Amino acid sequence: MLNDWLTSERIQIRTDITDWRQAVEVSAEPLLKEGTITQDYLTAIFAQREKLGPYFVLAPGIAMPHARPEEGAKGLGLSLLTLPQGVKFNSEDNDPVYTVVMLSAPDKHSHIELISELAELFSSDEDMQKIHQAKTISEIQEVVSRY
Repeated sequence: MLNDWLTSERIQIRTDITDWRQAVEVSAEPLLKEGTITQDYLTAIFAQREKLGPYFVLAPGIAMPHARPEEGAKGLGLSLLTLPQGVKFNSEDNDPVYTVVMLSAPDKHSHIELISELAELFSSDEDMQKIHQAKTISEIQEVVSRY
């Protein structure tokens, strides 16, 4: 199922990103472009970050920025950005971040299965390492296709 969501248009490998804010913005680009999220969605993510700190850094090396459905999520969507050099998100226990997965959910229920498959992927140290080290989008898709 993840393969259906993480198409080549929604996966990026970037070596030129040096700060967390830029990483979040770049990870959102595919979803913004296709209209799955609005600019308000990003604004809400940054506002929550100001209030709560790096709430979306889930585990060592992994961030999943997201906001509430009513804050600009127009549809269910997922994008993935890898940062081969890693970027500090100011998450003491989990920096640097190598993978940013932007999640958009238009309601409280439609994304449950998607989250479950992401959790499986995130819990595989071996597959996450392969994603971190991938040089091409097709290498990432090969890993994702197993979930």
